[in-house]
Order: sequence, then C-alpha cells, then structure tokens
Amino acid sequence: MSETARPQDQWHIPLPEARTARPSPTAAAPSRSAAPSAPPGKEPASPRPAAPAESARQRDSFFDNAKYLAILLVAMGHAWEPLRDDSRAASALYITVYTFHMPAFIIISGYFSRSFDAGPRRIQRLVTGIAVPYVIFEVAYTFFKRWADDDPTYPISLMDPWYLTWFLAALFIWRLTTPLWKTVRWPLPLALAIAVLAAVSPDIGDDLDLQRVLQFMPFFVLGLILKPEHFRLVRNRRARILALPVFATALLCAYWAAPRMNAAWFYRRDSAQELAAPGWSGAVMTLALFGCSVLLVACFFAWVPGRRTWFTVLGAGTLYGYLLHGFLAKGSRFWGWYDPDWVHEPLGEIAVTVLAGVVITALCTPPVQRAFRFAMEPRMRWAFKQDAAQLARERGSSRT
Repeated sequence: MSETARPQDQWHIPLPEARTARPSPTAAAPSRSAAPSAPPGKEPASPRPAAPAESARQRDSFFDNAKYLAILLVAMGHAWEPLRDDSRAASALYITVYTFHMPAFIIISGYFSRSFDAGPRRIQRLVTGIAVPYVIFEVAYTFFKRWADDDPTYPISLMDPWYLTWFLAALFIWRLTTPLWKTVRWPLPLALAIAVLAAVSPDIGDDLDLQRVLQFMPFFVLGLILKPEHFRLVRNRRARILALPVFATALLCAYWAAPRMNAAWFYRRDSAQELAAPGWSGAVMTLALFGCSVLLVACFFAWVPGRRTWFTVLGAGTLYGYLLHGFLAKGSRFWGWYDPDWVHEPLGEIAVTVLAGVVITALCTPPVQRAFRFAMEPRMRWAFKQDAAQLARERGSSRT
C-alpha cells in the first residue's frame, strides 16, 4: 500500500500475506447503462485504466521492513539478556535496543489502528487476531513452563500475562480505546499524563500487566495521530546521516549508564516505588524515556529501506515470530544453554546474536505462518453473526 492509501489493510500486526482485492459485482459485470456506441467511422474510446490502488490492495514495503527489523532486534535483545552481567558492551546494546524496539512496534500498531471504529468487522478481527491468540499462547506458555521448568503446579491465569503475551493484552486494550483518542482534543498529552500517573502508582497491580499497558500507551497514541508525511520526514538521506551520530551518542550514554542504571525502567512494568526509587522519579523517567524513545525510533525509521527487499515478506509474520520465539528464549534459560563459559566470550556473544537472528527470521517465514495460522488468525465464522451487508454482497456476487 502506498503511503497515501487508506491504512485499514495493514492495521493490525499479524498481517496476512498481500492479497488481490476482490472486484465488486458491479465492476465485474457489464454495465447496463453503458455509454452509446461511437459514431460510424470513429473508434470507440478505450476505457481509462484503473489505478493500482483501485485494482489491488498493496502493502507498503517500508512498514513491513520496519516490523521485521524491529522483531529482529526484539529477539536479539532477549538473547543478550543473560549476557549483561559479564559484558558491559552487551548491556549497553541491550539498553539501547530496549529504548526503541517495542516503541517502534507500538507506534506502527497505532498508525494502522487509525481506521478502527469498533464496527462489527473490526471487533471480529480484534477477537480473532488478538484475543484468541492471547488465550491460546497464554495456555501454551503455561504448559511449557510446567514441563520445561519442572514446575507442574504453575497456574493458568488469563489475568496475569506470562512473558511475551502482555503485548497482546495491551494491544487489545489500546485498540478498544482508539475511538476515545480520536475524539479528545489533545490525545498525546492526555496519554502521557496517564503514563506518568501509572509510573507513580504502586498499587495498580499485575492484572493484564496494566502498568505496561498504561506506560507504553503514549506510543500507541502517537501512532494514531501520525500521518504519512510525518514518516516521509525521516525517509531521506539527510535523516539517515543525522541518525548515525544520534545512535553513536545513545550507545555511549548506555555504556556509561549500564552499571549505574536499573534496566527495568525500560520494561515499563513497574512503578518507581517498586523499583526502589522516589515517586517523583517515575514522572521524570517516563517523560525522559518517551523523548529518548521517540528520537531513536525516528533514527531507526530513517534507516529502514522503503523498497521491497528479501525480508519484506517477513513483515507479515512478525507476530508469529514474536510469540513463537518465546519458547526458545525461555527454554534457553530453563535448559542451561548459557551455562558454558564460551557463550560469555566475545565470539560466543556474536554466535548467540547470529543464532537469534536466524531463528526469528525462520519463524516469520510464510511456511510458519501457514502452519500456525489456525492459532494466530483463526477465521471462526461460526462464532459471529453474519453481517447483513456482507451477506447481500455475497448473494449479489453469486447471481452474477
């Protein structure tokens, strides 16, 4: 899809492969009110060719590329986590990546949620594409932990997301609130105020990882209010050049902060008091981290290619890779894969990074998407009422 096209075909993270739009019945059948034939001696005027946007739905390669590169960094960040205690460089990379990889994902999610109107079809996709995978993977992760971590009594709790499933719970809530953010006059300041209040409220609790839902929410709202021209501001050579010193500075700051700062600030799952910090620091850190994250996200977008590449097709499978790689990420801890000393040496750290990239790439491929589509994008037509307008269109199509 071009940048100026409507966003509804790319509005949600677990995107299906690009499909050609089904022509409407009126477009397929000859018109009964066709123009009169041309006078004798004159060739009839040839019909105007349809624009690409009219004949097929197209995905914007930039956003698919951005999602793949972001999920690649997510997997690498998870792979670096056990290495941080032995390597200050790994810790610096970890902090830098955690500053912007999930914010980038969430901003893109918000951008493609702009067309969400809480209509029946949108709600149906919300249930089948987010709520159902949340339930399936929450249960699957629980049984995996019982087996792999030798913890047979670990409880199933849909109110307490385990590991990666918090993002699905958050995305479900953010999507439902989209009409509110499209209505209020100053959505981003309001979302930031809510995030600040969450960061200084230790009694929110762990249900549905509400701290993360509220503290990450400004990025989703930012995506809702962004327009194609805002992305074009960073998609140029000048922005790419400026991004280099910004990233270099971020790495130097992270290298300095690694032994001095609690990395849990970047998870946004706790209040300031729960991190043994004074309450006022929650407000300061929320605003400071938001500014740093937005800056690094802009730099990240500047380096995302806009053309179709070999990994563009993988952008449609990022949620598959995200949820499936969690089994290996957690299993590597349960099964002691990081215990050998060589893993914590420079070559071992490089090998771990490369392996994480290969695994997440494989998990985003179309064969994996087809194999797990029953869990990630179930149709579940039996569970929903038939839309009257859609039924009428199907009847009209069958007559033609």
